[in-house]
Amino acid sequence: MAHVGIHSFVWSAASDQKALDRTLERTKEAGFDLIEFSYLDPADVDIDRLAKRIAAHGLGVAISIGLPEEGDISSADKAVAAHGVEILDEMVALTRDLGGNVLAGILQTSHGLQTQMPTKDGWNRSAHTLAEVAARAKRAGVSLNVEIVNRFESNLLNTASQGLAYIETSGSDNIFLHLDTFHMNIEEADAALAIRHAADRIGYFHIGESHRGFLGTGSIDWRAIFDALVAVGYSKDVSFESFSSEIVDENLSRKTAIWRNLWSDNVELARHARRFIDVGMETARRKHELVAAEHRP
Repeated sequence: MAHVGIHSFVWSAASDQKALDRTLERTKEAGFDLIEFSYLDPADVDIDRLAKRIAAHGLGVAISIGLPEEGDISSADKAVAAHGVEILDEMVALTRDLGGNVLAGILQTSHGLQTQMPTKDGWNRSAHTLAEVAARAKRAGVSLNVEIVNRFESNLLNTASQGLAYIETSGSDNIFLHLDTFHMNIEEADAALAIRHAADRIGYFHIGESHRGFLGTGSIDWRAIFDALVAVGYSKDVSFESFSSEIVDENLSRKTAIWRNLWSDNVELARHARRFIDVGMETARRKHELVAAEHRP
């Protein structure tokens, strides 16, 4: 893997300079080598300083967002779709300026519960619009990674196979899948098979438990997940994502229904996650080597 990262909301939802510095320090101390930020506002953050601090800690960086209702690029309202494009272009620039190359999240439509069926026209508008953004992003050295989320957070892309069809519709070579075990556990018939099916179109991967707490304490078949990642030769970034009512972000906590306190010690949570991912991937690699090895007499 390129990097093993952690979502900044494990540490803090604040974006003042002190909080951001502490987030980077804790990320490094817990053994991660990438930090993922969501909803950073370039108008409120000294981006140049933050980029230098990220580099000084030797960390990679990724940005993830969910488009708001007023910025839904699948919308038939041209002003709404145009606003979404503005947001995406701004986030591409932010990713580039922080030294990253991955913009992930719900880029294809607005984030939140929908009460109507998606339409073919909306699908096509979204895919073709995102392809235009992706072309500009490619010139900036940034890939776009559409997150496949559960039915309660989007009505457009809920499975990896839908994501592959969306990429095909877009015709872009700079749009990839952002898969997330929490969402896959809800929507996929078999998460490991979905990983194998998507294979080289996966550009970013979230590791999160079924209840978004400590890894290994929920219902996800982690052995199958790690085996699949190794089997397809996945070598891009993997980031740990976990939410608790201990840390609340207004943009995300309500949309993702974070009502329970699943942890209070984020340092213990993070260190456990890093060990869990390392052991899971190493074990899968060793099994893969044993299966592939020739043992001739």
